[in-house]
Amino acid sequence: MNILALESSATACSVALWGEAGLIAQSTQNSGLTHSRTLLPMVESLLQNCEHTLDDVDVIAVAVGPGSFTGLRIGVATAKGLAWAKNKPCAACSTLESMAWQLAHEQDAVIVCAMDARRKQVYNALFETAQGELHRLSPDRAISLAELGEALKNVKKRKIIVGDGAQLCYNSLREQGIEAELAPDILRMQSAWGVAKAALGHIAHGKLCESDALIPVYHRLSQAERERLERLEAQKKMEQ
Repeated sequence: MNILALESSATACSVALWGEAGLIAQSTQNSGLTHSRTLLPMVESLLQNCEHTLDDVDVIAVAVGPGSFTGLRIGVATAKGLAWAKNKPCAACSTLESMAWQLAHEQDAVIVCAMDARRKQVYNALFETAQGELHRLSPDRAISLAELGEALKNVKKRKIIVGDGAQLCYNSLREQGIEAELAPDILRMQSAWGVAKAALGHIAHGKLCESDALIPVYHRLSQAERERLERLEAQKKMEQ
């Protein structure tokens, strides 16, 4: 079973090829260039260097959210195009679960996934580790840093924060008197390796989908949509 995994939910993007024995290769780029310029060439280069083609790929996995609205759309669109061309099944993977897999080796810990959602909020999910596996403790969500602190204040287990909002989350928890630790730098950011690990669960539980069913999962309205609703609400008040 070969899985081609894509991750473009944040500043960096990455692609990975997973085979029967585990990770075959991964490529990561954090150059500041838009993912629309880098992601597909990275896929092509990785497959070529591994002497594989899309014909050798069984499943195409992609992080569908939460994350950067633009980054998610680029990743999902790329996965849809690759899958449609070769009629490959897809795995729509949670960005938060995917990043948690990078810390699944930690024993008896709670993995606090945190992506900066701005406006003093984070995209968050909590997972518990047990013998190299993950057990979900909360759904993917957009919550305030104060709400996250409330959710964690009675958690006695070791708490490890992962994601591009890890430092922000760590500082907030410390201010609230909650002990936690940052994941190592090399494991903190999102990676396609984690997406491939999450995809294994989709395969095992029969949760694959066709390419046309892939959609980004944002977990909150875009800034443009929020501003539109605010204008409509203000207009209603003026008319009353």
